[in-house]
Amino acid sequence: MQSELKKNPLTYVSLFSSAGVGCYGFKLEDFECVATNEIIERRLNVQKHNNKCRYESGYISDDITKEEAKEKIRRELKLWKEKHGVKELDVLISTPPCQGMSVANHKKGDELSRNSLVVESIKLVDEIRPKFFIFENVRAFLNSLCTDLDGKDKKIREAIELNLGGKYNIHYQVINFKDYGNPSSRTRTIVVGVRKDMREITPLDFMPALQGERTVREIIGDFPSLNTMGEVDEKDIYHNFRPYDERMLPWIEKTKEGESAFDNQDPKRRPHKIEDGKIVFNINKNGDKYSRCFWDKPGVCVHTRNDILASQATVHPSDNRVFSIRELMKLMSIPDSFRWTDISESELNNLPFEQKRKFLKKEEMNIRQSLGEAVPTTIFQQIAKHIKGTVQKRSINEKEVERIIEIENLEDIETLKVFLKKNLTEYSFSELTKIVELANAHRFKHAAYYTRQDICFTVVKDLPDASNYNSIRILEPSVGAGNFLPLLIAKYKSISSVDIDVVDIDSNAVDILKILIRKLDIPENIKINFLNEDFLLFGREGLFANENTRYDIVVGNPPFGKLTDNPALLAEYKKGKNNTKTNNLFSLFLEKAINHANTVALIVPKSFLSTPEFNDTREFVAQFAVEKITDYVEKGFKGVKIETISLIVNTKKKGTDNQVLVESYIKNEIGLKEQNYICSKEFPYWLVYRDTFFDNVASKLHFGVFTAYRDRQITKRHTKSSGSVRVLKSRNIGSNIIVDIPDYDSYIDEYENIAIAKHINREDAVLVPNLTYNPRACFLPENTIVDGSVAVLIPKTEVKVTENDLEYYNSAEFVEFYRVARNYGTRSLNIDNNSVFFFGLAKA
Repeated sequence: MQSELKKNPLTYVSLFSSAGVGCYGFKLEDFECVATNEIIERRLNVQKHNNKCRYESGYISDDITKEEAKEKIRRELKLWKEKHGVKELDVLISTPPCQGMSVANHKKGDELSRNSLVVESIKLVDEIRPKFFIFENVRAFLNSLCTDLDGKDKKIREAIELNLGGKYNIHYQVINFKDYGNPSSRTRTIVVGVRKDMREITPLDFMPALQGERTVREIIGDFPSLNTMGEVDEKDIYHNFRPYDERMLPWIEKTKEGESAFDNQDPKRRPHKIEDGKIVFNINKNGDKYSRCFWDKPGVCVHTRNDILASQATVHPSDNRVFSIRELMKLMSIPDSFRWTDISESELNNLPFEQKRKFLKKEEMNIRQSLGEAVPTTIFQQIAKHIKGTVQKRSINEKEVERIIEIENLEDIETLKVFLKKNLTEYSFSELTKIVELANAHRFKHAAYYTRQDICFTVVKDLPDASNYNSIRILEPSVGAGNFLPLLIAKYKSISSVDIDVVDIDSNAVDILKILIRKLDIPENIKINFLNEDFLLFGREGLFANENTRYDIVVGNPPFGKLTDNPALLAEYKKGKNNTKTNNLFSLFLEKAINHANTVALIVPKSFLSTPEFNDTREFVAQFAVEKITDYVEKGFKGVKIETISLIVNTKKKGTDNQVLVESYIKNEIGLKEQNYICSKEFPYWLVYRDTFFDNVASKLHFGVFTAYRDRQITKRHTKSSGSVRVLKSRNIGSNIIVDIPDYDSYIDEYENIAIAKHINREDAVLVPNLTYNPRACFLPENTIVDGSVAVLIPKTEVKVTENDLEYYNSAEFVEFYRVARNYGTRSLNIDNNSVFFFGLAKA
């Protein structure tokens, strides 16, 4: 019987759900199953016995590769929207068949076809767009091949990332479930995706918690011993001695824990058959057939052939039998409330022995196979619980944070520290860091560059995997409130020794961080060192006396401001730098980090990609393997009108013969591009969106025709509504036309002392609006000048520029070309002597 439907129910769809053992954990956490797809009817019936779906139509026993099956899922989603107001699905779970990938399977057959069932899951995630998705499969899952949507064979991880990574933040991890609350070993791949509009939420928030191992004795040590073949516990029909050929008994009865019958000294006690009166020994393919398990170790992996002695470590630690159904259920963390049939257990236990035997003969293999295919219930229950807690928890927004800061007077640094100590349990880590960053913004009167957890995740997820290290050293050079720390701890907690140096030039920031990290669960193997130092003086004074100090990883969000009031300090910062033309701190941080780390991952302004100020910085960085570029456009910092990107640079690998993962928040896409393609020296800067369309247009144009000039001397203070010389502004510029705009047009009388005057009445001068992704151009009219919102393009040579050339700049083809040339910028659009390069002229 179904429980009463709650208001605003949490919902999920489960694909390849077998008997529903894993997603029973979602039911236990009050999730509603909209639809469950399992092609094997007898497995699906088990789900019905557990009242998994509220509606009978939710049970779908169809081939998911067929359109009819997908349409049934769509109908269920529509039903829940109409009946219960469920506008969007919360979770999509997929556990596709693993026979093509499993190391236990020696008869793989058409594995590509089978593995392509993963692609069906990808297609449905992309279509339905749930808030979260979960894929679970064998250890080899991510590196196995599948036939992707484009018909090409790819590794499954690549297929998931390229199809879904633009819309979801995705975490991939291979874990052994015995370390995460399940009593038996099961090394599996977990993939968790969080839709990118779910701010402050990352996939790492939902991973099962690391826990201590539990032994077989702890879990089933108090179960009654079963010594008679065919015996069934009177009180529990599922605690049974499954019969086997009695000739096998001598093979296992003398084996000790951890030993196999193949280890027996007596040849007659080794697995064999008699042919022509001679002993022919069986072949031990996997090395653990006829093996007796340990009492005082975690259970071994439960496989589908857990019914026979000749499978992988199936023999009970002391009884001469395979594990009973109930024992396997306990070892797979399946609660007693889970039902395998529509008959209650009390009824089954009261049956006469012969009827019990008939029931088991009919149902036991389906149950045992289902157990071998299952995700342990506790694993999915933990994930479900974390999702429920996140979705149902109300987080404070920026307005509420502003109100807290005002009411509590948190602009005062000492008051802020006291507030944090008192409210550590009241708010989440991300809420506390938001309070700190916004309070700092009030105090220093600058924009709040608060780095959300989901933004931090896009950086941390593609740092080197924990499996690459026995020990690791990490540096965050401008730590602020420590937004990266929770994710760094989560990613690298499995490494035996982790040292994280957190540096900030502001002593108050360090003091506050010492308070904030009390909120984090930091394992004993992770040491955080607090350093009130100037990172840019690394190797010159204080703690950083050794210039040769190196880190495995430098990660963070360095300051973006310019140092203008301390020439001596700026000169010190610039020592040894390739780019000495800039006083922007992020560029100095980036170079310094590259010189002292194997992997550098920093969030920087998007202007780094293209502006002349950073030409030398780009040239320096391009020497190394750029592994990832994420373009956040203006979504990186809420309320701050600045475009940002993140870079991950592998300094151990030099040269541009490297693939770059490009993630775009403006296009909701992710893809791989060759570094020597997007960093090509045939163009003045990096083109992260360069593609074949761009190349086709570029092949028709001569570039580098103009120089650009902008005069920012003219302001509203100089102009008036009438005068002798018209001052054109960006909105006045049309395609081969000047647009008159009432109450907008401006004039000036005196202009001789203004630099732009040198171009007045120059016939070949071309005008282009400065900050626009809708380019258009016209010639400079007589007796007019322009303000800084218009760029003046001057031909470099005697080349003839025509109105047809200018008309082309407003064509659909050039507009799209120009967007690619400007890296789909929304603010980083100044026309300078780099970007003017792309205003080309048609080749003859």
